[in-house]
Order: sequence, then C-alpha cells, then structure tokens
Amino acid sequence: MKKMILAVLLLAVLTLCIVSCGSGTDTTADITTSEEDIMTTPNETTVAITEITTAAITTEEKIYPIEGKTFVFLGSSVTYGSASGGYSFADVLKDQYKCRVYKFAVSGTTLVDNGDQSYVQRMQKIYKNLKADHFIVQLSTNDASQGKPMGRITADDVKNLEAFDTTTILGAIEYIVCYAQETWGCPVSFYTGTKYDSTQYKRMVDMLYKIQEKWGIGIIDLWNDADMNAVSQQDYARYMSDPIHPNRTGYEEWWTPKFAEHLQKYE
Repeated sequence: MKKMILAVLLLAVLTLCIVSCGSGTDTTADITTSEEDIMTTPNETTVAITEITTAAITTEEKIYPIEGKTFVFLGSSVTYGSASGGYSFADVLKDQYKCRVYKFAVSGTTLVDNGDQSYVQRMQKIYKNLKADHFIVQLSTNDASQGKPMGRITADDVKNLEAFDTTTILGAIEYIVCYAQETWGCPVSFYTGTKYDSTQYKRMVDMLYKIQEKWGIGIIDLWNDADMNAVSQQDYARYMSDPIHPNRTGYEEWWTPKFAEHLQKYE
C-alpha cells in the first residue's frame, strides 16, 4: 500500500514538472517574439514621424499681410524687368508673397502721352472693372533721359481729367492718379528708381512729393532711401545690370522687400 502511494506521488511530481517546464519555454518564446515586434514597429514609426515632421517644416508657407492682394503695375523697362528676362519685383511679389499681380509694362515708354504706348494711353485700356487693391506706377527714367517737359501741378481744387496737360510729366502724373482713383477706387503709389546720375530725374522725384501733398498718393522712394543708398559697391554690382536696371538678384533681394514693406501698410 505504501509503495502504491509513493508511486502515485512520484507520478504527480513528474507530471507537474513537465507541465511547468513546458509552459516556461512557450512563455519565453512568446516574450521574445513580442519584443522583436515592439522594437521593429516603433523604429519604423519614428522614422515615418520624423520624415513627416521634416516635410511639414520644409513646406511650411509663411503668411504675409499682402498675401492674396491684387496689385496693378504700370511702367516701362524697370517694371517689366528688361535686364532679368522680364522678371521684376512684380513677379517676385506674385511668386514669393503670393499676391495677384497685373503688370502693364513696355520698355522705352514715358509718362508723357506721346502715342499709344504711353503710360496714359496704356492705362486707359486696362479693364475698368478690375478689382485692384493698389495701383503702382513707375516714375519713368525715360521722361528724364528724353528731356520731356516738366510742366506744372494744377491748383489743389482742380481734380478733373480734362484739366491736366498730359504732354508734360507733371500733367501726365496728375492724370494717371486722378484716373486710377476714379476708375478703381484704390490707393495709388508711385515708385522711383535707385539713385543714378540725373539732375532731371532728381527734379521729378522732388516734384512727386508736391503731387503727394495734393493727391495723398504713396511713394516708394528708392532714390532717397538711406538703406538703399548705403549699399556697398560690391553688392551694387551684384544687384544692378546698369545704373537704372536691376538684375534678378537685385529685384529679389534688394528692391522687392521695399515694395512689400510699403504695400502692407495699406491693409
């Protein structure tokens, strides 16, 4: 009887040992497999998150106060971008500042109305229902180089189109300002070129401020701008194709920030 009981106990102990050892082996295998899966998945996920985050940072678009605004530019070769393949500050504003831009620019043309390519006559052909946020005009160097007559500014109470002598520089400017304000009902600004050797153009810049007193126009005055005039000779050579015309780098790095700074004041 005692031998039978001992045999039963021994059999039970052996069975328990086998079950326990078997369970331990399976559990270890499961844990190892699970750890491999856990380590693989987070690593791949981390890489994916890093790539997404980097992409988000890289493609993040800066929002500018003038983004989405519509600007109309009227001018000649500098507005066109004749020394940079037709790419000027107007195009930089469109591409980098996300503005809507209309550029009416023909090289060699003048403010003075001397034919169908003059500022005055080209302006008259612009769609009158255009929704413009700002109308920007180049103070053309061609009027100075071609010796066009300066003319005079009319009295403060004279603001009808028929009163302006568009065969003169000042008369044409007054006409352009009056026409733009009446037609598009938006702010009007003139911009000057950077400083170069021209007494006549300096006079035009000075008189532009007299017109501002009467009409309340904006002026992007690159001619008198202290920062623009403080540029080093090395940078000037890098920015300008000649004393009047910027190259593409000049438009992108030197001129356009001044336009953006001015235009965002009219939010």
